[in-house]
Amino acid sequence: MVAKAIVPDYALGNHVAPLGVAFATGEGMPQQFRSGAFVGEHGSWNRNPRAGYKVVFVPFTDGRPSGKPLDVLTGFVNDKEEAQGRPVGVEIDKSGALLVADDVGNSVWRVAQETAKAALH
Repeated sequence: MVAKAIVPDYALGNHVAPLGVAFATGEGMPQQFRSGAFVGEHGSWNRNPRAGYKVVFVPFTDGRPSGKPLDVLTGFVNDKEEAQGRPVGVEIDKSGALLVADDVGNSVWRVAQETAKAALH
């Protein structure tokens, strides 16, 4: 069976529980986040230290993973190692912003590129 095994294209790490994936589309995010996949890492409740509990971006080149994951949305675990949120689903809205469903915080987070106008306020 080992000889028949298919090597994965990409591995995220142990116990991160990747439950949501959305591929970057359009111009809604900064340049570094326009070609790749956003991954919601739900996390593992029984691992110490905790793993996951964030959204990462896996960059792609020519339609294939091409680099290490970049943290996009973090802070779901407090300094006492208690989960304040757990990313589940990720999706890109029609404006190109990233939407993240959080099943502990009972929230949907919206992550968008800062505009020049917003930066002035």
